[in-house]
Amino acid sequence: MDFPRLQRLPPYILAEVAGLMREARRKGRDIINLGMGNPDLPTPPHIVAKLIEASSKPVNHRYSLSRGIPRLRQAICERYRSHYDVSLDPESEAIVTLGSKEGLAHLVLAATVPGDVVLSPNPSYPIHAYSVVISGADVRSVRIGPDVDFFDHLTRAVKSTWPRAKLLILSFPSNPTAQTVDLDFFEKIVAFARENEIRIIHDLAYADLCFDGYRAPSILQVPGAKELAVEFYSMSKGYSMPGWRVGFCLGNAEMVAALGRIKSYLDYGMFQPIQIAATVALQGSDDCVAEICETYRRRRDVLCDGLTRIGWQVDKPLATMFVWAKIPERYASEGSAAFCRRLLEEAEVAASPGTGFGEHGEGYVRFALVENEERIKQAVRGMKEMLER
Repeated sequence: MDFPRLQRLPPYILAEVAGLMREARRKGRDIINLGMGNPDLPTPPHIVAKLIEASSKPVNHRYSLSRGIPRLRQAICERYRSHYDVSLDPESEAIVTLGSKEGLAHLVLAATVPGDVVLSPNPSYPIHAYSVVISGADVRSVRIGPDVDFFDHLTRAVKSTWPRAKLLILSFPSNPTAQTVDLDFFEKIVAFARENEIRIIHDLAYADLCFDGYRAPSILQVPGAKELAVEFYSMSKGYSMPGWRVGFCLGNAEMVAALGRIKSYLDYGMFQPIQIAATVALQGSDDCVAEICETYRRRRDVLCDGLTRIGWQVDKPLATMFVWAKIPERYASEGSAAFCRRLLEEAEVAASPGTGFGEHGEGYVRFALVENEERIKQAVRGMKEMLER
């Protein structure tokens, strides 16, 4: 039997790295996993307690609403009002998703048909490009990264693309590059999209993991952005709720409605006690978010300072739970996939190759800050021994 959509998808290189790590661990090797961005910090206790309480009530065991219970939608809209001074209608401009990944993929599926063109940064989180491939539409990559003029590449992509691009997918702070932007960047993006009749999907998955005084802006802060843009927000990182799968799509009412309609055919929403616990989290104090963010900042400093001391120069990111590191010059010719295999074999450290995020990720590796500080120090020691050899 043929599976045509799957034939358009390449092997998932990040899964291959995870497989190599598992094999090494089966052989008894102590591999430090800085590869997959799977948060290791526990969900704050008061959120877990609310889940347990809500789970004990039979009324919450029934089907829920695919677009999310009203109180949860109201809670995320209130968060946007208090954090970004953005006004949202919880009935028409907010929908709950099973994490931002599911929502983004289904929105692209609802919005595109074969032959449509979608612009996506490269390198980027894989679902940003492959949601388009799965939908049958065509991806046009727009290069991002250090010392790259994104708007120059974006302008050239739009001018040289036919048919005209329908959607632009963005994500800042970026996974994998940790690149950040300010509000004026989004002001230019919104003006550009309006001029070229393009709708915008912005993935704000790392809104809460910002360091050194930086605050990630929302694209919805731009006046008029709701006329053509939606934004995905996730509780996976800031609240350390990755397995709970709580995300939101917010903004343009037409796009939110389209996502709501396709989701109504595909799911009945997440388990209602999870939604209740997520509501309590959003309505409560942000202290737990600040503590989680501080943990990642300390881990960032341990890794970046340690790599710099051993002669591997890396920049400290202002946001995300990742460090995007250029491969040391003497290993550059190997390529990022081979270098990650070397790290695994010689340093006992798992990292993600840049090519797992697009061809323009070649020459880089991504470290995820998902081990404690002592384990990160151990990883640095292993990499120091490898570099000295």
